[in-house]
Amino acid sequence: MSGFVLADNNWLTIKVSGVSKKIEKNIYAHLGTLPDNDVQRRAFLFTVDDNTHDALESMGYYHAILDIDVKEKENGPWELTLDITPGEPVIIQWVDINFQGEMLKDDTFSLWLNSLKIKPGDTLNHGVYDSIKSQLVTLALARGYFDGQYTTSEININRDLNTAQINLKFDSGKRYLFGDVNFEGTTLNDDIVEALIPFDTDAPYSTQLLTAFNRNLLDTGYFSNIKVLPQLDKIDTGLVPIKVELSPRPSHLIEVGLGADIGNSTENSVDPRVRVTWRTPQINRYGHYQETSVEWSPERPKILTTYTIPLTHPLDDQLKIKLGLLRDTYGVTQDYDADKRQFNNTGQLESKKYVVGLTRQRRSKSNWLHGYSLESVREFYTQLDTDYDPRFYLLGYNLTKTVRGDNTLDPKSGYRQTYSIEYADPSAGSTIRLARLQARFKWVDTLFDKHRFVARVDLGANIADGNDIANIPPSLRYFAGGDQSIRGYSYQELGPYIDYTNSEGGLSRQVVGGRFLAIGSVEYQYYLTPTWRVATFVDAGNAFDTQQFEPVVSVGGGLHWISPIGPIRMDLGFGLKETETVARSYRFHLTMGTDL
Repeated sequence: MSGFVLADNNWLTIKVSGVSKKIEKNIYAHLGTLPDNDVQRRAFLFTVDDNTHDALESMGYYHAILDIDVKEKENGPWELTLDITPGEPVIIQWVDINFQGEMLKDDTFSLWLNSLKIKPGDTLNHGVYDSIKSQLVTLALARGYFDGQYTTSEININRDLNTAQINLKFDSGKRYLFGDVNFEGTTLNDDIVEALIPFDTDAPYSTQLLTAFNRNLLDTGYFSNIKVLPQLDKIDTGLVPIKVELSPRPSHLIEVGLGADIGNSTENSVDPRVRVTWRTPQINRYGHYQETSVEWSPERPKILTTYTIPLTHPLDDQLKIKLGLLRDTYGVTQDYDADKRQFNNTGQLESKKYVVGLTRQRRSKSNWLHGYSLESVREFYTQLDTDYDPRFYLLGYNLTKTVRGDNTLDPKSGYRQTYSIEYADPSAGSTIRLARLQARFKWVDTLFDKHRFVARVDLGANIADGNDIANIPPSLRYFAGGDQSIRGYSYQELGPYIDYTNSEGGLSRQVVGGRFLAIGSVEYQYYLTPTWRVATFVDAGNAFDTQQFEPVVSVGGGLHWISPIGPIRMDLGFGLKETETVARSYRFHLTMGTDL
């Protein structure tokens, strides 16, 4: 085997040969820091033999032959050469791990035991042995066996036969239970904070449940600082009291978000967006809170307030009251130029919407979020030179489940699935009868160390009488395009169109949106560093009607920065198809937010 020279030092260099890289690394770790002066060098060389044999024996090589050579130089560092013949390693003959105490009734330890990789026939490795011992003690403490201890922990080595026998006996003693939970630093009603405790008094102790408790407190948004402290020094009759120290968040929080689309697909080559969000984390002792967001972009200002009231559980059962005034633009409007024999953009379909909504959200034990809603919508818009102002009372049901592989702002894996249905009926005051069906899927996974994949599918359908289509407001129809849809195209500019004779007798064309939506996307991301990655993607699909489906495909790439407040994406998309209403386009999208 080829040798390896440790990094140069003014006093000593080391060369090791005859062993694998794994053993080399262990030898360097046992030798320690290189000397900085003559006295340290002589002390270092004095212990080389013992430290090297310790390193070899820790990995099962008890019969190694070590040849040490030191070349002393008047000028420059001395040269230490270690030529090793490792010999035959010690092989594990058996592994005997025995449990005693109340842990025998705890299936967690059986699962841990089944997960161990060590087995007869393996080369003895003291590091693996020490790791197993440490894992068992850590697991016992995490499960509340505070009196647990080893009654036997030994490795019997037969140097003549090169065999080893591992014997471990662990007595857990009794398992301690959760005691009372005491809160400090909160003005919320006791029933609000106590509902967040994921365990009962006298339940078996578990640090996993304490972690879940901490997560519940954090997810409420009420607190800026959280400490969940088991008071092991105050254990009484087998009960562990829990002390919770809380600090409330500021009364008012302001967040500012920025985004932009830049490209050639619409008259607005630059489409900036500014979003300001005002939150009041805790309005009263009952845990009410509100969030108001104001979003500005040219011709699309929006203001939406959501007031949330906790019901039976501050996280899993909430009543939300929503009030909003939203202006938006959709598609594109074009007039025909007979001289040039082409359609020219003249604007977009504009709407102004007033919305009042009431939603109850409940989370099941399987982590499904159920939403029951009633929403009043009044929308004003002009389509094909005709004014409309339909009113809708939408009764809705929404079902969502999100699973994250981790709780970071840039999860390495996870998925989200959302299903919704909304219904409006003239007998309840709506202008027309309408049923809206939607399904959305998103999947994230890091299959290899630096290779992340993101896929999504968005599906939608409006079920209504053919004569009532014009009375479905733009906000309830389906459009495509934008950074959350088909990149490379402007926000909501894609969809079915209608040719008509305008008020001046000329020919016009307007994208009015579709009754159906089908969009899919696949994206590959590669991490250059832990905080920077590059991406490439393909988006495809469109909004469409039963007799007018024009699929659109875009490709592109981007640069993403994983900032402390979440990923910031800079994506450039190119449309591969020139449609009847949109020329072949490109758009630069600047967005911020997590994938799940």
